[in-house]
This record gives sequence, structure tokens and C-alpha cells, in this order.
Amino acid sequence: MILFLPLPFFSPLSIGKGSFGKVCIVQKRDTEKMYAMKYMNKQQCIERDEVRNVFRELEILQEIEHVFLVNLWYSFQDEEDMFMVVDLLLGGDLRYHLQQNVQFTEDAVRLYLCEMTLALDYLQNQHIIHRDVKPDNILLDEQGHAHLTDFNIATIIKDGERATALAGTKPYMAPEIFQSFVSGGTGYAFEVDWWSLGVTVFEVLRSWRPYDIHASNSVESLMQLFSTVSVQYNPAWPKDLVALMRKLLTVNPEHRFSSLSLMQTSPYLAHVNWDAVYEKKMDAGFVPNKGRLHCDPTFELEEMILESRPLHKKKKRLAKNRSRDNSKDSQSVTLLFPFLGRCAIFTVSTLCIEMCFCFFTPLPDYVSTSCECNLICMAFVITDDYIA
Repeated sequence: MILFLPLPFFSPLSIGKGSFGKVCIVQKRDTEKMYAMKYMNKQQCIERDEVRNVFRELEILQEIEHVFLVNLWYSFQDEEDMFMVVDLLLGGDLRYHLQQNVQFTEDAVRLYLCEMTLALDYLQNQHIIHRDVKPDNILLDEQGHAHLTDFNIATIIKDGERATALAGTKPYMAPEIFQSFVSGGTGYAFEVDWWSLGVTVFEVLRSWRPYDIHASNSVESLMQLFSTVSVQYNPAWPKDLVALMRKLLTVNPEHRFSSLSLMQTSPYLAHVNWDAVYEKKMDAGFVPNKGRLHCDPTFELEEMILESRPLHKKKKRLAKNRSRDNSKDSQSVTLLFPFLGRCAIFTVSTLCIEMCFCFFTPLPDYVSTSCECNLICMAFVITDDYIA
């Protein structure tokens, strides 16, 4: 199998980062459409034993598409990094706005709740547990509508199966995940995402979470907490809202609201026009300011100043490496990450950066075998050693 790799490659505008990579803005030259591009260092993925997570994320993203998800468009790689090109949402994530002391109205949060309900119901129908629903992973578009992102620790379970891994962000993880880890038990399923949604809604409304949980808390202490501590709801909240929150934050997953049909039975959502929600015809209660970029500006500074292998120096770095490698046996060069991607030319936002990526062979019928950008593409043999 041969994989064609993009050249040249320079620095984009960095707008985010996480434990598995960074995010920047790119623009497709022929359509001028803007995208977000997530990139991850392959060597670091191997060292952290995260390769399977990356493959699973790509596998999931290639099979799903929904109006309230951040959808994948292209994926490719070079010698150093893996890249995923996804929807660009410029409204920032809910965590950022909470940190900016935004006071979300009840109507705004109700719309987020409805939009995430549709997203989770879709994922459930696709047999996918997200496992990391939280304000950091809910992005707003420019009109203020919510989109779920980051499938790095998501998993797929078939009919009758249960997940058992201890995965997620502790303050948002459902009790049955910890229970499964401590005592084995029967594992957990889609209900865990609905618990996380309940915690997120509570936090966005009150600016703090229903349980005082931190990463340092032991699993055993959390099991005791869930059995002894009661959630304190805002007395100013409508009774129907409190009743719905209790259904989402029910410790027993068998009694928890965990589907669109159950959510639609809530009196708090009785008058919601779900078709209008899906079509984004409902006015958002909070619309991000279009005159600014809603992300931490230190992301770009870190990329330009502190990053040891910054993206903006990639072209020179790879050219130097290739010059050195040309003197060696070409058979020693292998790539272990077979990624898919449609042939396209990108220009990085505001910095006039160009790159091209092509399909690995064989090409689908609808893709031309000629690369329109006339850039040189490097080809490497991919071995199956790491995937086994």
C-alpha cells in the first residue's frame, strides 16, 4: 500500500490544544471554506500508548455525521504528525465562556440541552458511547448552537455489550463507571453520557458542578460520595427543570433518562419543537461576539515560542530530514498510520500557507489521479507491523 504525503507544510493559527494534540485553522483554496485541523505527533502517540485511541477516533468519525457534532472532512499524515480536518466552529467552547464569566440564561442552556440530546441520541443509535461529555467538548458555532467534539476516548458497543474501561474526566464520569472499576460488575453503557450531560447542564447554569470532584479523588472516595451526598439544586429553578435534572443525575442508570424519547416526556421540554431544534431554527439565547476569536491567545504564543517542533517550521525541518534520509536505504522509511483523505489544497488562515494531500491507492472512482497543486508528493511503504 502506498500513501502520498503533503508538501510543503508551514505554521497555521493555533486555536486550541488537548492531551492528544493541537488545533489550528486552515482554509481550502478552491472553495475558500474554513476548517479546523487537529494534529497529533505520531511519536508521542506511540510513547503514550495512545495509537489505538487515535485509530478508534478516526474510525468513529469516518462513520458519523450529524448537525450537532463536529464532523470529519479529511485526514492525512506526514512523517511527524497525523492530521484531521473537521468543522470549524468559531464560537468557542462552553468552558471558555464559563471562564469568561458568561452568565448563561435558562433559555440558552435549555437549547444546549436539546441539541446535545439529539446528538447523544444519534450516537446511541450508532452504538457509540462518547465518554467525555463536558463543557470543554461542547463548541458553539457563530449563531450560538452547540456541537459535541473530541471522540478520542469514545467507544463502540454492539447490542448486548457493556463497556468496562475506566475512561473519562472524573468530575463528569457516571457512578457506574467507578463501580465497574472497583467491583467488576456488569460494566456500563450509553447512560453514562446522559449523566455527563446532566453535570454539564448543572455547571453551565450554576458555574459549579453538582459534586465536588477533582482528578485527585480516589475511586473509592467517589463511590462513597455518590452514596452519601445529595445534589443541592438552585431553589430559584423551575420545578420541572429540577425534576429533569434529577432524572439525569440519578445514580442508578436503570432509572436515568437516557434517550430522546425519555427526554421528550419531561414537562420541562414539553413545548420544544424538536424539528425546529434539529434544523437550527431556534434562536440561541447566547450568540458569541463575532468580532473576536473565542479561544485562549496563549495557544498561538506557545506554538510559536515554546513548542520544540512548531508547525510553522515544519517545511524546513522535514526538508532537512528528507535530505538526510535520501542518503540511507529507502526501505528503512516506514509509516505506521494509514489515514484517509480527499485530494485537496489548503491555505492556512492569514499566513498564506499551502499544503496538498492525496488519497492512498487505490483511489475511489470519483477522485482524479492527478494532483492539481503540482506539488511534489513523497511516497512511503506502509507496513502492518504496528496495527497487528
